[in-house]
Amino acid sequence: MALTSFYFLCFFALVLFLYYVLPGKVQWIVLLTASIVYYLTSGNPILIVYPVAASLICYAGIRLICASQDRKKRRRVLLAVILCNVAVLFLLKYINFGINTVNGIAGLFGQEEVFSLSQWLIPLGISYYTLSLIGYVVDIYNEIAPAQKNFAKLALYGMYFPVMTSGPIIRYREEGEQFFKPHKFDYVQVTRGLQRMLWGFFQKLVISERMAKIVSTVYGDYTSYPGAYIWLATVCFAFQLYTDFNGCMDIVLGISETFGLKLPENFQTPFFSKNISEYWRRWHITLGVWMKEYIFYPLLRSQAFTRLGKKNKERFGKKRGKQFTTFAAMFVLWFTVGIWHGGDWKYVIGSGLLHWFYIVCGELLQPWFDKGMKACHINPKAKWVDVFRILRTFFLVNIGFVFFRADSVKDAVKMLVSAVSVFNPQVLFQASLFTLGLDWIEFTIAVVSLLMLLAVSLYRQKGSVREKIASWPIVCRYLFWYALVFYIILLGNYGPDYSAAEFIYQGF
Repeated sequence: MALTSFYFLCFFALVLFLYYVLPGKVQWIVLLTASIVYYLTSGNPILIVYPVAASLICYAGIRLICASQDRKKRRRVLLAVILCNVAVLFLLKYINFGINTVNGIAGLFGQEEVFSLSQWLIPLGISYYTLSLIGYVVDIYNEIAPAQKNFAKLALYGMYFPVMTSGPIIRYREEGEQFFKPHKFDYVQVTRGLQRMLWGFFQKLVISERMAKIVSTVYGDYTSYPGAYIWLATVCFAFQLYTDFNGCMDIVLGISETFGLKLPENFQTPFFSKNISEYWRRWHITLGVWMKEYIFYPLLRSQAFTRLGKKNKERFGKKRGKQFTTFAAMFVLWFTVGIWHGGDWKYVIGSGLLHWFYIVCGELLQPWFDKGMKACHINPKAKWVDVFRILRTFFLVNIGFVFFRADSVKDAVKMLVSAVSVFNPQVLFQASLFTLGLDWIEFTIAVVSLLMLLAVSLYRQKGSVREKIASWPIVCRYLFWYALVFYIILLGNYGPDYSAAEFIYQGF
């Protein structure tokens, strides 16, 4: 049951009605029931066993940790909970990554396939509920989060239905308790949530699905579309992915807002970032926060990295030694980020190690950049310098997107070679542009819609767009929202002949 489907809207309307009609003390039960129903109707019903089992394992772990004062026993319980959840995640999502890697190495030595690929049914949202639950148990162990003693409430935290599609990753100590508090009906809050959902539908149905047609055409037959076609398709994929993922987040956060729930933001106009580090503070924010808090910082505090840090300081000096130790921990972090996106080396490179390389190079070369700008009498705070940095970051991110979207690392390398070896910018101004999946009318709609998105994104740098619209006269407000509704109805990709692609990050 896709979030953009008519059936889901009917389901959501029914849940919202029951949520506010029934007493506040049972609102969380309404959400739990809705989450169970959503899971049972969104694929193979038997797969609900996985999130229930994960919640049960974490619940048992929490009870055992809270019941013991023995640090070693608490640590053993924590490790058991983490290993159980990670083992299931690896078995279902990443076992083929190991098999492909082994087979690939064997192929280099002329050996045939060593292992056959496994075919597992993967439960919806496994990456999201696994990370959320593991993070909660770690927080319990560190005594920085309250222990939930009601298993049903813990299950709601782990299985809250809007989040199952594409996140965000929720931290119990910040957002968990609000699920179980009564929420009174607030007209302004509900309408604000619906408005945000509407903006999400606009991004997904009007922009993302159109961008997908160009991307599929070029990436599906990249040998016929060299040079500028590849750059165009890659930029289109950047906007396809952004409007798909950010659109999903707006729908999820909008749904939650109608229930009186405030979930963490996952995007903050990432394509305006001036460097890769800033980009990852704006893109998939909750994943980055989780990875730093539960992988990166524990790694740096571990005995192995403490010893490594001492050796590096002795060998390279205090400042450089600390930097190299941090880079080593970052390598593990970015490898994990890459493999989280999928069990394939194209994700490990495109969403992981390539960005690690960017950040390391940026850190090491920054003093040289500063000296060069000073020698050339360039003001580092000049507006044009910021624009250059934004374009540079966007370009580097798009190279990663080539790996992300291509069928394999080999295809990604071939596409990049073709993109730089063939110089044909003139095709961007020829009629052949309208043979990539969109005719001139559809192409115009896509461009106008992207300009609308750009205008909203630019204003978000200054303040809240919804607050600004709310300050307009009532007639203007209603005209704007109704115009957006009809824009989506008239120009959105949906209907009997339209098969809505799942949200891209739903598979991660």
